[in-house]
Amino acid sequence: MKTAILFVVMLLVLIIPHEWGHMTVARWCGVKILEFSVGMGPLIFKKKKGDTQYSVRLLPLGGYCMMEGEEEAVDSETSYSSKSYPQKIAILLAGVTMNVIIAFVAVTIALCVSGVVTNSLGSVLPDSPAAAAGLREGDTIVMINGEKTDTWEAVYDGIGSYNGSGSIEITYKRGSETETVSVVPEYNDEYKSYMIGISAGVTRNVWECVRRAPSAMWELSTAMIEGFKMLFTGQAGMDEVAGPVGLVRVVDQASDYGFASYLTLLALVSLNLALFNLLPIPGLDGGKIFFIILKIISGGRINDDMEYKATVAGMVLLLALFVIITMNDVKNLFG
Repeated sequence: MKTAILFVVMLLVLIIPHEWGHMTVARWCGVKILEFSVGMGPLIFKKKKGDTQYSVRLLPLGGYCMMEGEEEAVDSETSYSSKSYPQKIAILLAGVTMNVIIAFVAVTIALCVSGVVTNSLGSVLPDSPAAAAGLREGDTIVMINGEKTDTWEAVYDGIGSYNGSGSIEITYKRGSETETVSVVPEYNDEYKSYMIGISAGVTRNVWECVRRAPSAMWELSTAMIEGFKMLFTGQAGMDEVAGPVGLVRVVDQASDYGFASYLTLLALVSLNLALFNLLPIPGLDGGKIFFIILKIISGGRINDDMEYKATVAGMVLLLALFVIITMNDVKNLFG
């Protein structure tokens, strides 16, 4: 039951802001919104407000923002089809932008929950080289061998650069005082590296978590893009691709590791959706932007009828891909 709730919450968090982004920018551009729907399939609730019908549908596997003149040209100043190319692109990019914002918020909250390591010392082992040099818990290491260390990674790399001879110069800050000491690292057989007996401090400061969020998002994006590369080059098979059914299992596994892990997964899926939506496949936001660019380049020789036919073909392709992935999910679930 918990997994089902978390799964539905994740879908709603991904769907509603995405479609809200389309709707908000479309309204800024003067486009009439006919329907804003959360979910797909049979209608279970609707409410009309102004020109817009707000709907809740049975299956929480998607949603949509239906604009006047989106699928066919409508002779009206409030239609999507009447808007300029820059306005259309802005409307299309709004959903992807919201996915990136969702990922940023989710990563920031995850970092606040789990904490982020800093260049301040969380502990100093007794009888260690660091203790012998006078380092204490709470000291902030600001420099090693003349190189700035404003992150724990930089501290780790600075100590790891020790080659076994001489000592390393560590500059640390304690309160308002700054001192430099010489430390001789000791080789640790278990970890096969030189160490001085310190561990990182952890902070849950909101502004520090906000500052770290972009780099965390970049790491998630890099791993995701690498996964796409492996899929398209054949290094990874379809068995490693998860759809909605497979995502339920992944959500279950992530939630077992805690709320921060669940939020990180949410951020990863949101970034994944943003990237996938930007692909120039007819039927996706990226496909619509691609056709706008083609129309600009061709001077109008690419018409709406061509785009419509390509969109239908693209939707059939996406539906087939969805069916294949879902079948694969079911096979892995019961295999």
